[in-house]
Amino acid sequence: MKPSQEFVLTLSCVDTKGIVHAVSGLLYQAGCNIIDSQQFGDVQSEDSTGLFFMRVHFAAPDHLGDAAALTNLFGHVRQQFKMTAHIHALSRKPRVLIMASKHGHCLNDLLFRWRSGWLPIDIPAIVSNHPDYADLAASYGIAFHHLALPTGSGAQVKRTQELQIEALVDQEGIELVVLARYMQILSPEFCAFLSGRAINIHHSFLPSFKGAKPYYQAHDRGVKLIGATAHYVTADLDEGPIIEQDVERVDHTLSPEDFTAVGRDVESVVLARAVKWHTEHRVLMNGHKTVVFK
Repeated sequence: MKPSQEFVLTLSCVDTKGIVHAVSGLLYQAGCNIIDSQQFGDVQSEDSTGLFFMRVHFAAPDHLGDAAALTNLFGHVRQQFKMTAHIHALSRKPRVLIMASKHGHCLNDLLFRWRSGWLPIDIPAIVSNHPDYADLAASYGIAFHHLALPTGSGAQVKRTQELQIEALVDQEGIELVVLARYMQILSPEFCAFLSGRAINIHHSFLPSFKGAKPYYQAHDRGVKLIGATAHYVTADLDEGPIIEQDVERVDHTLSPEDFTAVGRDVESVVLARAVKWHTEHRVLMNGHKTVVFK
């Protein structure tokens, strides 16, 4: 099969018997070839949702070679199990907007991974509240939008800037916004606009070591583990559904600058994984949590 005929089906519904059989049987009858299939049932309990999740990577024959035809094919099964289901054509790369401030390690890492082919995305634009990375964007041939926020800007000024970003998202057909160390608190309105399509990265010391130079604070307290968390953006600051986390060990021999360097490496890797998994349609929402099919 040609890559242009490969698709990913993601679905969630109340867990019950016969879901896998219905999905795989329908694909077989339609002449599709299942390349990979993963599923997870969140067994009903006091702290679970009782939902079933599935991701199927398959190749379709020529007459079903577009997402619309396949969506129609799944109409009956979707209604039968009251599924939330989506079909994604792998020939189409998601369009991603990256936002950054003064720290460029995550931005630089994402751009390199994109250019090397590791990230299956298109990046039509970069937004920053500082001009520092205009040359970096130009070196990759990506439009750079400097949308300044003067020091001490009030809510109205920030909201005006956010509306400019929203217009850019609509204009460029952006499907995912990545906050690559974008150091601004987003308004509830902006969070609602980006719901389910914005990923943020932060160090995993929170709620400890808030504010400036968290790695220096961690060094002062003798921290032994440095970590990072990538999560979806919500109006609850840094509390959105978690996609990926990782840690690195540190010890007393390292300086505050060493702590910072380790932290930046972890942040870059964790954010890149989260973006890759999201754009490969591996992340499904499960209440306040996520199911990640790796």
